Amino acid sequence: MRLNGEISYRNDEDEEMKNERDSSLSCSIGADISQQKELVVGYALTSKKTKSFLQPKLEGLARNKGISFVAIDQNKPLSDQGPFDIVLHKLSGKEWRRILEDYRQKHPEVTVLDPPDAIQHVYNRQSMLQDVADLNLSDNYGIVGVPRQLFIMKDPSAIPDAVAKARLTLPLVAKPLVVDGSAKSHELSLAFDKCSLSKLDPPLVLQEFVNHGGVLFKVYIVGDAIKVVRRFSLPDVSKREMLSNTGVLPFPRVSCAAASADNADLDPAVAELPPRPLLEKLSRELRRRLGLRLFNIDIIREHGTRDKYYVIDINYFPGLAKVPEYEHIFTDFLLSLVQSKFITHPAKSS
Repeated sequence: MRLNGEISYRNDEDEEMKNERDSSLSCSIGADISQQKELVVGYALTSKKTKSFLQPKLEGLARNKGISFVAIDQNKPLSDQGPFDIVLHKLSGKEWRRILEDYRQKHPEVTVLDPPDAIQHVYNRQSMLQDVADLNLSDNYGIVGVPRQLFIMKDPSAIPDAVAKARLTLPLVAKPLVVDGSAKSHELSLAFDKCSLSKLDPPLVLQEFVNHGGVLFKVYIVGDAIKVVRRFSLPDVSKREMLSNTGVLPFPRVSCAAASADNADLDPAVAELPPRPLLEKLSRELRRRLGLRLFNIDIIREHGTRDKYYVIDINYFPGLAKVPEYEHIFTDFLLSLVQSKFITHPAKSS
């Protein structure tokens, strides 16, 4: 059975109604900002992120909607640049966080996407999933949790005893503790036996592996908009494989665009997307708890169940260019930020 692998949860109307709504949104916002200068978005991104994100189609659509992207010069004081309506960033380092926090204090009128401290929270896998665990989401549409996990800071020789004490069940997925944007920080390993655990390289997080049909759901959250795509993931591990496999099996980044399951022939029970109301509730709660508006969550469904889900990763400002129609989603999001400012702080009459 061939299934389309992506769906937007912002829109259930037909295309004609979508166009009418988009036109209405642009017009209503345009009326508010008609007497304002164009919306200026200052961006501080790596050269790689700039190339992948700021593609010609996005910039062209943005210009048509009155949005301009301006590169922030990291060699000049941030407060001397602009003025900006929005600062979009994804740079690392304590010095950049200090600069940005100082800028936020001096320019509260500027929307910063997103607060540096909130971003830092999801760059560490020890704190990344805590809000999901605390949420303990369960309703008629399903249960959302996190896999049982253990954090190892040092001394690989102590890992087998720590795993036994925590009563974790093999196999275990090993991930680097810190997400720093490098390819290495997204590499995974699967440890099949107790003896192999001491070969791992701390600091890391160990998660119990959950069979999930080899497919994960990447849920992209851009403000109030939700877009879901399927990606191939680690394959299921059978009991026979558990008896025959030993050691540590490394995997590259398994959910990249090359591993798309958009047009794959999948078992319908595996391919079925998580229920819309469940994802809406989860994304709404995580936006509030994390203080982020631009991120994605990786979700798996336990194989053999219809309603048991696990969040296994959260990524700030992910590769949106992989998402169909991301240009419209993102420009609408930027305009909505301006609109919300006018609603919250309406212009005073003269």
